Amino acid sequence: MIVSNTPMQTLSDIRGLLDAHGIHPKHRFGQNFLHDPNKLRDILAAAAIEPGDAVLEVGPGTGVLTEPMLAAGGRVVAVEIDDDMAGILRERIGEDCDGWTLVHADVMAGKHAINPDVVAALDGASFKLVANLPYNVAGPLLATLATDHPTMASAIVMIQREVAERIVAAPGGKEYGPLTVILQAMCTIDRVTTLSPNCFWPRPKVDSAVIRLVRRDTPLTDDPHALSAFLQRLFQKRRKQIGAILGRDTLPNGFDPTLRPEQLSVERLIALADAYRPR
Repeated sequence: MIVSNTPMQTLSDIRGLLDAHGIHPKHRFGQNFLHDPNKLRDILAAAAIEPGDAVLEVGPGTGVLTEPMLAAGGRVVAVEIDDDMAGILRERIGEDCDGWTLVHADVMAGKHAINPDVVAALDGASFKLVANLPYNVAGPLLATLATDHPTMASAIVMIQREVAERIVAAPGGKEYGPLTVILQAMCTIDRVTTLSPNCFWPRPKVDSAVIRLVRRDTPLTDDPHALSAFLQRLFQKRRKQIGAILGRDTLPNGFDPTLRPEQLSVERLIALADAYRPR
């Protein structure tokens, strides 16, 4: 497991690496480099990497988390889309480092598909996801891994705080929606820590949060794809009552037709979706 005195890159190290290669952080890739040592240790402690653990790391950047996870004995598949960051990783870690595989590509092959090169590199192993995810990647990646890749045992992800609030939301608020329900149906979820813009270089304009997802031994739904399609239909009209959306005459017994979709618990939404599933 990661120990607190594992050497980690400092802000000076990160700046120096980029300066040495004549490159700058790229906004289009969401490159805001985490350098706060206490927050890095929080993430590593939550990931709890043990010798032999398979890890999928998305967006490793300069390897600030990659290196201590390798030092802990993890077998890391690092997925980096940026040419410059991939070059830095190859120099720092080496092409022949035991336990490390670099996939120089986009982790997604589409909105609902993981890059087949990433799947091949994981080779069917049960794995932990550790990632600093940009806003536009977080939802699709987590939903796809949760529903289509049961070998993802857990995930420790740093994401925009707004996205984190959607994922951990309780019924009744505007944050509660399809992503909330799907992820909570497949995983238990808790907050690890929050991060201010001062923890990053360059400083983002938003706060961030780290959350932990652990796959349920028995998911709350046996058909997440049917559930997802039903939720999209329902939440497109989230301000309407479910009786108006689905039709009062077809609503199963026990469901109040005056409730709005966001007022139903995860379990009740799953029960409602099951009632409308074709037999």
